[in-house]
Amino acid sequence: MSKAFTKETDENPDDEEVQSVSPLPAGVKNYITPVGYLRLKDELDQLWKVERPVLVQTITWAASNGDRSENGDYIYGKKRLREIDRRIRFLSKRLENAAVVDPVQRGSCDQVFFGATVTVCRQDGAEYIYSIVGVDEADAGRGLISWVSPLARALLKARADDVVMLHIPGGIEELVVVDVAYRAIRFDD
Repeated sequence: MSKAFTKETDENPDDEEVQSVSPLPAGVKNYITPVGYLRLKDELDQLWKVERPVLVQTITWAASNGDRSENGDYIYGKKRLREIDRRIRFLSKRLENAAVVDPVQRGSCDQVFFGATVTVCRQDGAEYIYSIVGVDEADAGRGLISWVSPLARALLKARADDVVMLHIPGGIEELVVVDVAYRAIRFDD
């Protein structure tokens, strides 16, 4: 059958809403730091105001060239447009449900809550510093842990010199909270 008689659609069974599965527990706010909020907003603005309009122009140009079935610019452009639109929807929902919490505003609180920078001592005597941030800001390799992570949940409401139990696959690890501070969290790229 000729391509002229088939329906062209934007739907692709392989393009499922991967990002629709949220790492947030149901019914809770999307806590985020001010810097994290600005990063998401900047990404949304970049996609919506810069990348998407350029891509739409490219797709329009490619579509005007004729046969779309063998037009790489058109096929790739439509696929990339779906990816951008999916990310825009995801970011819009995240920002809409965001509850911005500035750790600096908490002041000299000695208890661990969202935004705290916590120094812990593991059983082997090594000290680690973790900042408790939103799920969209987490980067464990840089010490930024999501407030819904097992480590952050174990630390929440602890104070300096408290011993907390972290459930790990090999059993339970004891962590001693050495220091709790509330300061601006750095997200150096």
